[in-house]
Formats: sequence, C-alpha cells, structure tokens
Amino acid sequence: MKPQGSVFTAGMQHALQTIRRQPKAFASGRLQRVVGLKLEATGCKLQTGQRCLIETRGRQQLEAEVVGFDRGKVFLMPLERATGLAPGDRVIPLAEDCLISVGDGLLGRVIDGAGKPLDGKGVLNCSERISLHGETINPMNRQPVVESLDTGIRAINSLLSVGKGQRLGLFAGSGVGKSVLLGMMTRYTSATVVVVGLVGERGREVREFIDHSLGEEGMQRSVVIAAPADESPVMRLRASMLCHRIAEYFRDRGENVLLLMDSLTRYAQAQREIALSVGEPPATKGYPPSVFSLIPQLVERAGNGSSGSGSITAFYTVLSEGDDQQDPIADASRAILDGHFVLNRSLAESGHYPAIDIEASISRVMPQVVDSNHLSMAQRFRRSWALYQSNRDLLALGAYRKGSDPTLDEAIRMKPAMEQLLQQGMHERSEWQQSYDQLRAIWS
Repeated sequence: MKPQGSVFTAGMQHALQTIRRQPKAFASGRLQRVVGLKLEATGCKLQTGQRCLIETRGRQQLEAEVVGFDRGKVFLMPLERATGLAPGDRVIPLAEDCLISVGDGLLGRVIDGAGKPLDGKGVLNCSERISLHGETINPMNRQPVVESLDTGIRAINSLLSVGKGQRLGLFAGSGVGKSVLLGMMTRYTSATVVVVGLVGERGREVREFIDHSLGEEGMQRSVVIAAPADESPVMRLRASMLCHRIAEYFRDRGENVLLLMDSLTRYAQAQREIALSVGEPPATKGYPPSVFSLIPQLVERAGNGSSGSGSITAFYTVLSEGDDQQDPIADASRAILDGHFVLNRSLAESGHYPAIDIEASISRVMPQVVDSNHLSMAQRFRRSWALYQSNRDLLALGAYRKGSDPTLDEAIRMKPAMEQLLQQGMHERSEWQQSYDQLRAIWS
C-alpha cells in the first residue's frame, strides 16, 4: 500500500498535466472602427504579427493580422476582403503560430499565400508542418558561393554566370519579356526544385504563366505561390514569406533550389499600403522607411545554407516604372543583391529576346564561379559589344572607314556571332557547356 503523501503527489501531478493540456484562455475584444483597410479593436491584448479571427454577426470568421497599436487600440489588417463587418464584432486572438504544410506533395501544386490549394487538385499530400517564420542563419555559417548554376539561358551562362546561392534582380518595365525569361529558367535550369512566387501581379497572368511560360515540364518540379493584385496587402506579404519558407525547407533537405519571385516591387507596395494605413509617414516617393528595412530582411533568407545543406538561388523581378532605373525600390534592391540583369525595351521592340542589356547588367559572383579564361572571354565580349554599340550611328551613316580602328573592325566582324549568342528562342535550351563553347567559338 502506497503512503498517503505519495498518493497525494501523484494526484497533483495528474491534475497539473490535465490543466496544461487545456487550451489557454484569451480575452476577446471588440471591433470599434474600420478606416479603409485598417481595422481598430479594443479590449484584447495582442502582439504585432499575431493572428486573430473577427466573428461577424452572420457567424462568419475573417482572419486578420496585427500590424500596430496605439495605447488601448489595436490595428488589424484582414487577409481577405473585409465585408459584412459591423461595430462590436468579436475579435478572437489565436494562440498558435502560423504553420504551413511542406513536403514533396507541394511539387506540381499551386497554392495561395495562406498555403491553401488553388489548382483544384484536392488537399496537399504533406505530412510535415513548420512555422512560417524560419530562423535566421548566422552569416559566418553560410557556405560561400563557389559553384555555377546552369540557368539554360545562353547569355546568362556565358556572360553573366550565376552561382548557386546567388541573389539577383531582374530589372524590367512592363512588356519586355520578363515572364517568358522566368519561364525559360524554370524549365531549363539544373536546380532540382523551383519555387515561384507570383505576388501582386494581374490575376490572369497566374494561369498564363503556368500554362504558357512554365509548362508541364517546368511544373513537375515546381511550387507556385500566387497572391494576385486583388488580394489584401497582408496576404501579398505572407505569400512572399511563404515562397521563401518553402525554399528554405527544400534547401535544408540538401536541394539546390531556384527561387523566382515576381515581383519585389509589389512586395514593397504591399508594405507601403500597410504602413501608410497605420500612420507611418511617407519618405522617398511615398514609400515609408519600414519598406527599406523589410526588403533586406526578405532577401537575406535566400542564399546558401550552413554546411551539409543545399542552396537557394533567387531571382527577384523589380519593376522599373517608366523604365526608370533610379526608382527607389530598384535603387535599394540593386544595393543589396548580388547582381542585376536589366531588360531593355528597345531590344525587345527590335525583336531581340531575351532583351538582356549586357552593358547595364552584372553578376557580382561571376569571378568566383568561372575560371580565368572564361572570365577573360566574357570581358572581351562585353568590350567589343559596347564598342560596336557606341559607334552604331557612325556605321549607319557610312561615315566609318574600314581599317581606321582595328578593335572596331573586329567588333564589326564578330557582330553576327555575338548577336547569335545573345538571342535565344523561348523553346530553345542552352546548357552550360554549350553556352561556353559558343562563346569560345566567337574568338576561334
């Protein structure tokens, strides 16, 4: 027979365990005010970034996220269209972190910013669930960028070589072929997993990108996260974070991931909408300071992982309004990325695709991922191409006399071969070695 004291202790431990298993109680609040996209609630203690549910009088529940507070008021931003709200609607805090489903079941699927399927193929067949907010990698633990990545694009492989773990910007205005270029990379890259984030673009472009640019071949090893322009700014921000978190999951499994996010500008604009709604003052061209602090936080999640993990090679499209390369988002992005490719409208209008402006583009890690001979040939190509372009008007007028400048004579002679290297059909693949051989053949 057990002593009475031990029986009492065992009973107390059982009671404590039962109490711990019970859901935590949270004080619910009430909706007080709606101004534009901003919802104001009182009566509950919430933290910034915390999720909550707003229960309408019709018993519908709308998910929202805390974006700020002011004394006793809490500012919320809905993830969906805020309809049917009324004063006094109940605001219920959610205790659990935002969890997402991950695994091989994501490949070939299209999901929204909340991780829900959009493709009509049923529920996601994923057994793992992880937090949306991943841990930051110590910069001293990141592996350096030393190995090249085959993008399948001849001009990039030969003249703007990309390394595994590099982060690049694709600077372009509207209608210059950026979606086609992204689709070509998803189909032809040597990366094992492709994560595509379509953030803030037109709704019709989602289906068009999947059917025409990505194609069945590219879709088999891809995950597409879509949050069109008509989604709330919070959903667009969450979609941007989600595509990075999924890429991090596959990287930590040892995969070489290609992350394509279209676009970084729409991400910045979503944060601008939120910041201005809660009263943050505008700074450069209407963008508040928080925008310029969030961009590096997002971009730094890409790149190489620690020893034993894989890599995330990221391409971020940056929309240059009116082809202005000094746009504040373009300027801020250029400073924190490891290179930038500029798509030129005049090249696109002349039928030169992909419309990559070689003179204005650069890959900062190219010297680390190619040998000295390759680098020397690429630099020689760029010099010859720039020389020809600077004398283009002179040649068109017939004012140049052959033999006056041997270097320009060489550039004129090599122009057809250089144009052939720079141009590529959307259904044409150029592997790394093939691209290098074509570059070397120009000078042989």
